[in-house]
Amino acid sequence: MAQQETLLTAEGLRDLEKELEELKTVGRKEAAEKIKVARSFGDLSENSEYDEAMSDQAKLEARINEIEHMIKNAKVFDEEALGTEVVHIGSKVTITNDSGAELQYKIVGFAQADPDEGKISDESPVGKALIGHKVGETVEVEAPIGLLKFVIKEISK
Repeated sequence: MAQQETLLTAEGLRDLEKELEELKTVGRKEAAEKIKVARSFGDLSENSEYDEAMSDQAKLEARINEIEHMIKNAKVFDEEALGTEVVHIGSKVTITNDSGAELQYKIVGFAQADPDEGKISDESPVGKALIGHKVGETVEVEAPIGLLKFVIKEISK
């Protein structure tokens, strides 16, 4: 079975590498310390602190494996080379909705998506609809609340 590529901007790859380093050094050290402290409480069969520390360590290792997998399968987009003619991963897009409200998004790969920071995935309904379109074009997005229309006002890096 083929590995799925993780689409990232250069910034996204740097962020993942930084998080991985933090988890491998500080995170693992903290997890080991929690386990050590929990073991000192005695009988491990009835030690909820130990169970929680082990669970936290398992989550930490799962996140480390997930990030390593994403980095190994990363396809980094050269945002500078792609320009601002059409929307692509790495584009900052200013759009207006039906009511005239202006919205700004940066199109990123799913691993970088953070709607609270205005970063939407190229796989999200809005992100997918915007990809490949130019300034001035109207884009339609099928959403649970019905058909949404956006006009692309600006594309930047």
